[in-house]
Amino acid sequence: MIEYVENACVIDDDPISVFGLKKTIKETKFCKEIIVYENGYEAINGLKDLLNTNGNIPPIIFLDLNMPIMDGWDFLEDFIKIPEENRKNVRIYIVSSSVDPRDLIKAKSYSAVNNFFVKPVTTIDLQKVIDEISE
Repeated sequence: MIEYVENACVIDDDPISVFGLKKTIKETKFCKEIIVYENGYEAINGLKDLLNTNGNIPPIIFLDLNMPIMDGWDFLEDFIKIPEENRKNVRIYIVSSSVDPRDLIKAKSYSAVNNFFVKPVTTIDLQKVIDEISE
């Protein structure tokens, strides 16, 4: 099986969740490189640095909602301020332990968000991402 994307980004402060998601990504050979940020602040600055360095943001971002310093919602607010041409091919997948229907409704209000997965992310969830990017 080939990698579907060159790299993906995980934004999550929970090391167990990050470990599990990285393991699932590697099992499915989803991508070559996984970039991990522990909160939205670190991520938004890291992504802007990537843009300035090589002009590219990872095409797939797995975003947790509940994190210290800057949560997923605040990250989304800053992310949509990045010029459209720099983020138009980026797909964001919310990955949360929240089962609150209000979070799902709020996530759908962001055009940058492609889907919402409840932790832990499974190979079935990743297959949904693969199907979406393969269309």
